[in-house]
Amino acid sequence: MKRYDLRHLHDDFYDRMAELIDQGLKVGEVGIFLFEVGDFSHIQRSADFIKELGHDLMNSLKFNEVDWTIVVKKVDEATRKARAEAVEKARIEAEQKAAEAAKAAEEKAKAEAAAAEAKAKEEAEKAAAEAKAKEEAEAAKAKAEEEAKAKEEAEKAANAKKPADKKAPAKKAADKKTAAKKAETSKGDDLTKIKGIGKAYMEKLNSEGIYTVEDVAKMTKEQIEMMEEKYSFKGDFKESVADAKKLLQAKAK
Repeated sequence: MKRYDLRHLHDDFYDRMAELIDQGLKVGEVGIFLFEVGDFSHIQRSADFIKELGHDLMNSLKFNEVDWTIVVKKVDEATRKARAEAVEKARIEAEQKAAEAAKAAEEKAKAEAAAAEAKAKEEAEKAAAEAKAKEEAEAAKAKAEEEAKAKEEAEKAANAKKPADKKAPAKKAADKKTAAKKAETSKGDDLTKIKGIGKAYMEKLNSEGIYTVEDVAKMTKEQIEMMEEKYSFKGDFKESVADAKKLLQAKAK
C-alpha cells in the first residue's frame, strides 16, 4: 500500500494521479490519494475518473474539513480492457435503444396525425353531405309548395270561367276546405309513431283537425271520448295520448 499527497496540485491533480497509478503501483496493489476538496465537485469526479481508468475504487472518504482521500486498487490491463469494452458496449446499446424509442415515437406521432387527418376529412365530408341533403330537401319543399300554389291558382282561374250555378259556391268552399286540410296534413307529424295509432286512425285524427303529436298530447277528455265512440278506437285512447306526451317531452330535450 502506498500513499500519495496531491494537495499541492489543488484542482489539477487528475493527470498526476493517473500517472502514479500506472507507474507507481503494481497490479493488485492499493494506493491512497489525498487531495483538496475545493468546491466539492472533485469528490464525485475523482470516483468517476478511477472507474473510467478501469481500476477498482476501494473507498472514498473525508480526511478533514478541507481534504479528501480515495483508495484505489490497480487492475491488470486485460481486466481494464474488458471493462472498457463492456462500458462501450453498454453505451452503444443505450444509444440504439434511445434511437429505436425515438423512431417508434416518431412513427406513432405520424400515425396519430394521419388518423386525426382522416377523421377530420370524414367529418368534413359528412357535414358537406348533410348540408347538401338539407339544401336539396328545402329546394324540393319549395318546389312542391310552388307547384301546389300554381295548381290552386289554375283551378281558381278555371272555376272563374265556368258559368255560375247554385252548386258552385258550395263546391268551391268544399274544394278550398279539402285543399286546406291537405296542406295542413302535409305539414303535420307522422302520428303512427304514437303507440296505438295506425295509418287509418291517423287519417281519422287528421279529419278531426288533429295533425301533430302536440295536438294529440293536448286532446281533452271530451275529444278522447269522441274518438273512442265515433271511430270505435281499439284499446284505450288515453294511452295513445299519454304516449304522445312522452314523445313531446323527449323532443323538447
